[in-house]
Order: sequence, then C-alpha cells, then structure tokens
Amino acid sequence: MCGIAGFVSEKPLDEKVLSEVANSLIHRGPDAQQFLQIPSSKVSFVHTRLSFLDLSEKGNQPMHFPELGLTITYNGEVYNFPEIKQELEQKGHQFITSTDTEVILKAWHAWGEKAVDKFSGMFAFAIYDSNDEQLYLARDRFGIKPLYYGMQNGIFAFASELKAFHASRLFQMEVDWSAVCDYFVYRYVPSPKSIYNDFQKLPPAHLLKFDVNTKKIAIREYWKLESGDQKDVKDQLPEMVGEILERSVRIHNRADVPVGAFLSGGYDSSAILTYLKDIAKNPIAFSIGFKNWENSEDQFAEIVADHLKVKLKKEILDETSLSVTKLMPLVYDEPIADISIIPTYLVSKLARKDVKAVMSGEGADEIFGGYWWQKEFYRLNKPEKFKDRIKTIFKKADPLQFYADAASMGNYDREGLKKMLHPDLHQYIPDDPLWFYRKYLKQELSPLKQMQYMDIKCFMAELILVKVDRASMANSLELRVPFLDHKLFELIFSYTETEYYKPDITKYLLCRNIEYKLPKAILNRGKQGFVGPDRYYMERDFYRGIFEHSSLQKDRMVSQNYLDSLLQEDYDWKKWKVAVFDNWFGKWGKE
Repeated sequence: MCGIAGFVSEKPLDEKVLSEVANSLIHRGPDAQQFLQIPSSKVSFVHTRLSFLDLSEKGNQPMHFPELGLTITYNGEVYNFPEIKQELEQKGHQFITSTDTEVILKAWHAWGEKAVDKFSGMFAFAIYDSNDEQLYLARDRFGIKPLYYGMQNGIFAFASELKAFHASRLFQMEVDWSAVCDYFVYRYVPSPKSIYNDFQKLPPAHLLKFDVNTKKIAIREYWKLESGDQKDVKDQLPEMVGEILERSVRIHNRADVPVGAFLSGGYDSSAILTYLKDIAKNPIAFSIGFKNWENSEDQFAEIVADHLKVKLKKEILDETSLSVTKLMPLVYDEPIADISIIPTYLVSKLARKDVKAVMSGEGADEIFGGYWWQKEFYRLNKPEKFKDRIKTIFKKADPLQFYADAASMGNYDREGLKKMLHPDLHQYIPDDPLWFYRKYLKQELSPLKQMQYMDIKCFMAELILVKVDRASMANSLELRVPFLDHKLFELIFSYTETEYYKPDITKYLLCRNIEYKLPKAILNRGKQGFVGPDRYYMERDFYRGIFEHSSLQKDRMVSQNYLDSLLQEDYDWKKWKVAVFDNWFGKWGKE
C-alpha cells in the first residue's frame, strides 16, 4: 500500500515542495519515498511505498518507462496481476520487476483505458502518457482506495489524502460550507465533494482524463453493478459463492510478507479467518474489546481463534481511549463521524506490531443482506405476518426517508441545520439535504436491492471504506477486503433477492459456506457493529471537555447555547457528529 500525489504546472516545482508532499504521506509508505519530475513535461509524481511484492528497489515508484512514454504512481493491489502478466507475456511484453505496478503500466500500453476493466482489486493510480500528453486517474470499483484531485492557481493536483495539498503550500484550502452541511446530514462528505472548495474526490469506479495542454477534464464511470432476476433452480449459488470467496482470500494472500486478519467473532471476520487458515501458514488474528461489557467482541473472537487454533492478540479499551479522538484530525483530514473510528485505529495499531497487512470483512453485510435496515425494509415490503400486512395497507415506507433515518445516526434536516449553524451559514444549507441518497435510490430495483445498492454506493464507499483505509494507513498497515470481489457482487446481484436472501437465516449464502466450520455460539450471534457500548459514546464529561473549548463556538459558527442543549441530552448521536467536526475544525478548518 502506498501514498501517491502529483502536479501539473507550467513551471517545474521546487523539489522541496515535492519532498514535503512525500513527507505528508509517509505513513502510507514508510519503506521508500521518491518523486519524479517527468522529463520534457509539466508533470511531477510523488510516491511513498509500503512494499509487499518485489521488495527490492526495482519495485519503487514512480515507475517510468521512457520507451513506452508512460509513467505511473500507484496505490493498491491488483490481485489478479499474475494472470494479466501471463496474457501480456504472450503478446510479447517483457518485465523487469515482479510487481503489479509494472503489470498495470504494460496493460495500459496494451489496451489503453480498457485495461482498467481487467483489474481485480483495490487501486488508485495516475498514469501520464507523454505520447498524447494526457494524465489519467483511476479508482477501483468500490472506492477501497482514496483519490482526491483539484485545480487552483493554474495547477492541477491529485493525492491520496488532502493533507498532501496542505503540505505543498501551493493552494488556499478554504472550507466548503455546503460540504459541512452534508457532513452533518450523512456523517461524511459525499463524493464528488471534499470538505474544501476547488478539491474533489474521484468517485469509485470512475476514470478521469486530464489534458495537460488544454486543462480540460473528462470523467467517466467504467463499471456499474447491474441487477438481474435469475433463479437458482439447481441450488448452485451457495457453491459458486464459496468458490469465489475461497479464491478471493487466496489471491488476497499474495504477498512477500505475512498477512494477518482482524477478528471480531462475527460472521464476516470469522469466515475470512476460516478460509485464511487453510491457505496461510500460522496467520495471526487481532481483536479489540471493551472493559465491563457483556457484548465485548473479544470474547467471541477468542471462541473462533480457539476453534481454529489461531493465535489471537487483543486489546481491551475503556472510556480513557476516547482521548484518541484528539488524534483523529491527523488520521482523517476530512471529518468522518463513524462511531468505530477509535477501535478501528487502535486495532490497526495493534496489528502493525506483528504484520504489514491484514484481511478484514468489509462488504459482506452489503452483499449478503446483513444490516438491520435491509431486513426491516424487506419485511415492510414483503410482509409475512398479518399485522405487518395491515401496516403496509395504511402506510408504505418511503425508501429515501427510511434509509436516511437508518444510516445517518443523528439526523439533521434543514431545520436542524438552521438551529445549529450561525445565520451567516444558512445560505449553504442545501434545498434537498438528502440529495446524495436520492442520487443512488433506484426504485426500479426490488426492496432489498434498493437498500443494498445505497449501502454499496453511500454507506460502504463513503463511510466504511474511508474509515478503514485511513485508520489502517495511519499505522502503515495495509487492509485487504476479500469480500469486495466485483465478480461476487455481480454474481449475487444477477439473481432475484429471494434466491440469496432468507430473512430467518443470517447472511444465508455466507452461512451455507461456513455453517459446519464454526461453533454454534458464533453462527447464532446477532449482528453487531465494530463498536463499544452506548455508554462509551455518551460519556457527558467527554463532550463537555470538547464543547467548553469549542473551536466552532470561538469562531461563532455554532452558538454555545446549542452546544449546551446537546449536553442536556442523555442519548443523542448529534453530539458525536458535532464533537468530531469540532476536533477537525480546530486542526484544519482555519488554514
């Protein structure tokens, strides 16, 4: 895993600028840091490397092939690169490294933009083609790896993280207050926006082409998840899913260093470890628990680890770990109010003591129907009980509002935003606060698929994957997500939802593949997020300490009366959103 950045400017940039940019991304790649002013061009690339394949200097980036007219800086893992490499070799291409980086570049030379269709994995990369003076940016299908871009003062720039733009000192980083309003609605800043004016996120599954001479930008979506209505007449779907999962874990284990696993004791992480145990030699699992909590996940992780005879390392947290929120603006240079940012950061820190990469279970809930709101919306639209049928006669659930109520955790509508924000900021409040959810609401889909599609595009891409990327990379740890194999998603979505979802069987297709491999105590567990007890997040003294020294209040963005009113609430997730943003604003909001 790596950090990448680059610039297109009329004049060559000072090497000190490129060095500072590299330093700002060193946590993403501590093994090597290099930059390159591409000869006879206006383009500069920066790269920080966390090495997994071909650990020699030959694998360092930026990788420049003057005979091809191509240069690349790349963050990620294309797991099927050996197969692509073999295909390229049959076409006459020769290779001087054993990296997937060179495979991506040679694939681009062979197939151009269509090469991205062949890549299976997680990636964000930039390729400069000096033959036609075009710069290409691409991001993987699900948005596992981040990529920001923007243009200001005649300079086009891109980077893995926003802090690279800060470090360059080439730009004015001004807060986009419409994005702030979006943050309070969604818990994150949705693509294509970033928290700053003039800078955007490249959405997942998109490719950007920048003409170095005309400075024109063209963006296209290269992959869409299509829905079908196949029937599983021969009961082959569970077996097909199992084959994809086994292969996905196997290729996600490709590395020249050991790969461990996060383990919560839930379905997803336990399934990953079950497959990994059969593939890797003595994998290590890592878990986080909470003191004095009967639902603490470490106890279930121990059951799985003992059953599989896998070494488990864990850390137990209490309310004092809330102090880690002070570090979060450095980890997340854009505000994000997922409630598991602290345990995710700390379990990553724990794992990095032993390994450079871990596997994790993100994506399983989205595709197998594991979230409570998916089940509830399905129930409301396909009622099996008489009392539920009666309810649907009188009131049909609005999918947009239903999803917003379920996913936002501390819902802000227009009136709520007006109550919180200073009147000078009311002009930035959107007319339609739910515009991002509306963008991905596909009412032509069946009820469950409506929720799943929004989860994939909104909840997973913008919240969950951002959380795990920044938390892991802040600790120079690569996080791999075997469930996010696009062929798995394409397969399951090609079937009607009744073929892959059974309301009385938790994650039916996954269950069919692990039901004889894990203890009943694990198989019978209900869904639980990677979080602590509610009392952990509702500690009033924690919020009082933040609100009494509020950066937002000092700058008159939010009134003290509003902050005091939040403190009076025993249970309100708005407090968490405000506290996270206040911490972020104190660090980044006034630069």
